[in-house]
Amino acid sequence: MTDQYTRQSFLGAKSGELLQNATIAIVGLGGGGSHVAQQLAHIGIGRVLLFDPDSLELSNLNRLIGGTAADVGARTEKVEIARRMFVAINPAAEVHTYAVQWQLAADALREADVVISCLDSYAARQDLEVSVRRFLTPLIDIGMDVHLVNEQPHMTGQVILSVPGGPCFRCLGFLTDENLRQEAELYGAAGGRPQVVWSNGVLASVAVGLLVELLTGWQRRHFRAEYLHFDANEHVITRSPRLEYAPKHCAHFAADFVGEPVL
Repeated sequence: MTDQYTRQSFLGAKSGELLQNATIAIVGLGGGGSHVAQQLAHIGIGRVLLFDPDSLELSNLNRLIGGTAADVGARTEKVEIARRMFVAINPAAEVHTYAVQWQLAADALREADVVISCLDSYAARQDLEVSVRRFLTPLIDIGMDVHLVNEQPHMTGQVILSVPGGPCFRCLGFLTDENLRQEAELYGAAGGRPQVVWSNGVLASVAVGLLVELLTGWQRRHFRAEYLHFDANEHVITRSPRLEYAPKHCAHFAADFVGEPVL
């Protein structure tokens, strides 16, 4: 292990090699995804796949890590901002960018050991989980929302780990027919797509912590799923009780639901 990573050597004697050899996909390079990319570069992930079709806008600067005012003027692609930041921290890393909707480059997801979802909508999350389950790939999802509670803004978020064979987003009650129908209300009564940098940072950090556990096994825990709630008003993270009641085996994805779909 090089001097750059000696302070994380407690993760295990082979942790540096495991992180260096991992391929991680980040789908969505906005507020949450940009935090994730930065942290993956710092911990020594050797290969990343970055998916986002958008360019930087002025309204992104309150939360997008690595973006600058000059990037707004240049309409720099978000994947390029993340790539630039990643190699500045970890020059030896292999970074692949896909400045398109992830569905148009879905084949590349097959190369990932873990996919991290930083998408905005329930429908997009559903589509992504279906795709990565076909290739038996763990999926970590992060997201936040703002609602009015007693006429006051209340900010919440979640980090969910979906492991093939274990409970999926539907098993955990995160995806339902109702919230898919009510997609337009995803961001609640507080207005259009409220986002702030600090809550995205907390969620991204928890997601990266889960990723490191999956890759190195340093805590010797076996995950069939994870579902964590973040109350950003109270600065508290708790485990969802839905984990306790979720089925041990997913009823929505059959055991033979693998490989390319047959048309």
